[in-house]
Amino acid sequence: MKQAMIKPAEYARRRENLLQMIGPGSVVLLQAASEKTRNSDVLYPYRQDSDFLYMSGFSEPKAVLVLVAGASGNRSLLFCRPADPDRAIWDGPRAGLEGALADFGMDESFDIAELDKRLPALMEAAEKVYYKVGSEPEFDRQIMRWMHQLHDTKDAHIPQELVSLEHDLHELRLFKSKAEVKAMRKAAKVAAKAHIEAMKAAPTATNEAELQAELFMVFYRNHCPWSYQPIVGAGDNGCVLHYIDNNMSIKQGDLILIDAGCECEGYASDITRTFPANGHFSAEQKALYELVLKSQLAAIEEIRPGKQWLDAHRVVVDIITAGLVELGLLEGELDELIDAEAYKEFYMHKTGHWLGLDVHDVGDYTIDGESRQLEPGMVLTVEPGLYIAPDCELVEPRWRGIGIRIEDDVLVTREGCEVLSKDAPKSVKEIEALMQGK
Repeated sequence: MKQAMIKPAEYARRRENLLQMIGPGSVVLLQAASEKTRNSDVLYPYRQDSDFLYMSGFSEPKAVLVLVAGASGNRSLLFCRPADPDRAIWDGPRAGLEGALADFGMDESFDIAELDKRLPALMEAAEKVYYKVGSEPEFDRQIMRWMHQLHDTKDAHIPQELVSLEHDLHELRLFKSKAEVKAMRKAAKVAAKAHIEAMKAAPTATNEAELQAELFMVFYRNHCPWSYQPIVGAGDNGCVLHYIDNNMSIKQGDLILIDAGCECEGYASDITRTFPANGHFSAEQKALYELVLKSQLAAIEEIRPGKQWLDAHRVVVDIITAGLVELGLLEGELDELIDAEAYKEFYMHKTGHWLGLDVHDVGDYTIDGESRQLEPGMVLTVEPGLYIAPDCELVEPRWRGIGIRIEDDVLVTREGCEVLSKDAPKSVKEIEALMQGK
């Protein structure tokens, strides 16, 4: 078994930190993700709920984590499936009740079949019950059944509040530890390698699916499954923001936009690169690409402690709008065009998002109505783009059908920032040299 980057002691610290935040007299309930049927008796590959994974490191289904903040101390209890040698023949081994204690640092463990019997008594000792209200309707109903059971029990104490868990838990998840950053560095490094292999394969590829296969080969050889369905869009498809068919032909004059990342111990990378199928940017492709890259490099310079979340986006908007005017794709006074959001015809999304256990990770973007200040330990993407629709009549035909996005994963450090995905080439010179074997 490979050595995990994130140790049981760190998961235990997370549980302790959460219980310190919510205070004594509280119980936290977290349910593992359900298995999902793909078709007939075939399941989708299982992926643990990110909040459950963050608090436990436990990657099996059919489990409930219970955290108790009591006056005499805090406890972590895991209800899970017991080890079963017969099922292990079919499905592989389970951690079991012993593994929950020995491998995952729980204070107590119980068979998941005992949940209904034991949970009401654990809730009875609490004033507040924290859980992910509304995220799993059946779990909501189960909690209400336990509440009614307490209500119907003579002399039972009933918790006074049911509280949504997400805000406190997601604030913890926003700030990455050294171990989390290590996992994200690996995920970014593997994803960068996958992008490089796709670039190298592009000149002889005839279909987007061939490049997706290059990505998957690198991901799985490095034990890092994909973190989201990748986008491999050639030509006009690069203008479709969430294109995932990845099965169309590639023409030699096309630009190819690949948005792809992978996971290491659940932590995601998210990288986008755009490059010419034949290894040579046309004049129009190069002009728009270098404009996007200029804006992205300037935005990364804005990533440091004390800067606001939106500062990077504001810089991108200024640079892209000015560049579009210079290239003749927009006409008018710069300030008026920015105020009117004229750039949204060609650049319609924000410049990034939080990154972590989820690709679009948790955490508030505003505090008291103001754009949030960046702090060390946050990880975000920086991803400006330009998308000139193939049927856009606002521009000359030579610009149409060009879709470009450049995205990197960036860690906020004490001194400034670190680009985790720096291994993926992104200058015109680097990309053309790589694709031409120089």
